[in-house]
Amino acid sequence: MLKIENYIGGKLLEPVSGKYIDNYNPATGEVYSLIPDSDETDVEAAARSAKAAFPVWSKMSAEARHDVLMRVSALIERDLDLLAEAESVDNGKPKTLAKKVDIPRAVSNFKFYATAAMHTATEAHETVGQAINYTLRQPLGVVGCISPWNLPLYLFSWKIAPALAAGCCVVAKPSEITPMTAFLLSKICIEAGMPEGVLNIVHGLGAKAGAAIVQNKDVKAISFTGGTRTGEWIAREAAPKFKKLSLELGGKNPNIIFADCDYEETLATTVLSSFSNQGQICLCGSRIFVERPLYEKFKNDFVERVKKLKVGDPLDETTNIGAVVSKPHMEKILSYIDLAQKEGGTILTGGKQIQVEGRCAGGYFVEPTVIENLAHDCRTNQEEIFGPVVTITPFDAEDEVLSYANSVEYGLSATVWTENLSRAHRMAEKIESGIVWVNTWLLRDLRTPFGGMKNSGVGREGGFEALKFFTEEKNVCIKIDY
Repeated sequence: MLKIENYIGGKLLEPVSGKYIDNYNPATGEVYSLIPDSDETDVEAAARSAKAAFPVWSKMSAEARHDVLMRVSALIERDLDLLAEAESVDNGKPKTLAKKVDIPRAVSNFKFYATAAMHTATEAHETVGQAINYTLRQPLGVVGCISPWNLPLYLFSWKIAPALAAGCCVVAKPSEITPMTAFLLSKICIEAGMPEGVLNIVHGLGAKAGAAIVQNKDVKAISFTGGTRTGEWIAREAAPKFKKLSLELGGKNPNIIFADCDYEETLATTVLSSFSNQGQICLCGSRIFVERPLYEKFKNDFVERVKKLKVGDPLDETTNIGAVVSKPHMEKILSYIDLAQKEGGTILTGGKQIQVEGRCAGGYFVEPTVIENLAHDCRTNQEEIFGPVVTITPFDAEDEVLSYANSVEYGLSATVWTENLSRAHRMAEKIESGIVWVNTWLLRDLRTPFGGMKNSGVGREGGFEALKFFTEEKNVCIKIDY
């Protein structure tokens, strides 16, 4: 049985307690590796290591840090197939998806921030006849990065890369549900010559290892992606300690389809935006609103395409929908499907757990599910399910669908389909979301800010926003004598 190890001070180490947690393959339901059950002792060792490494790493030139991060990026790219399969086995997602999206994005994250660090600029302001002011952006020190299970290496690297590029040293924790690619990244960092202590990866439960990172006195900032309730706890815990926070939390995203849309493009992309990664992407459009003249046609065509999606072994290249991440998560998804029926919803397709033949007979598979006839304000349409479940609802007017879209406590992303440019601008301005896609979905430019409104989070990641987050701004004012 493979034992995953912590990465502390440049070395792979067992947890101090000697205790481990079972790691399940969601496609088979079987334990296939063991995860360190780390606690505050391991986190403290990681924080000490990071603190010791910080003076050298932070004073290193941006070009020298660039070289280290670029070596990491190149090694991830070299190991694309290995990492994609590891992600598939650990998470349940189709290997084809991991190979096309997850691992290439991890490559890009390190590459982008390695380069961006060499192109940062600070502001200068002339107070005419009196002084020159300039801004220093200095790395914070030791920072904590905690990432979720849905896009494991993708989102892990999304946090780590800008922190390292900015000159910070990191204590990071991947989800205990999907730790494998973070463990493999540890080995890559050793091979790439990452200086000891610059990056430390501690595995374990959120309530133990994650909480210890948040509470550690030497950790100056927390970047967290995950559930809103956990984000609330982190905010309460960090506020009295005045730690900087970046929280990317839940979503309940609207997908708004007007009758003048490019029909085939809308239909094909909506299937993807509903069910990619088994609907386990915080940006999936789980509430589909269709303008009434198009509703029946779109609904029927959409359901027919969803029925053709193949649910199966994630390692099979023909699979569209893999396993959901865990048995408890599968049970949560099924409970919401049951709730939707109690709330008066009609299941148009799906709605059940599915048993896959062969090696995946014990896996956690749920049929892609489409539900109609639900009120916009029912629990099914208000609460985050985070699975292969979408609702579909007709609307008649812009103001009506805007009220539906904005009725939830979340505001992470939205998608609008229309060929009317004026309408696209109006909708984008009024929708309460951190990102609005018009006639596309999940098209990301790494230079742009990313984050949510309302209960979807605090702060922005991406681009130079992330580099700025991991620095402290200092104004220097120099008086000029004339």
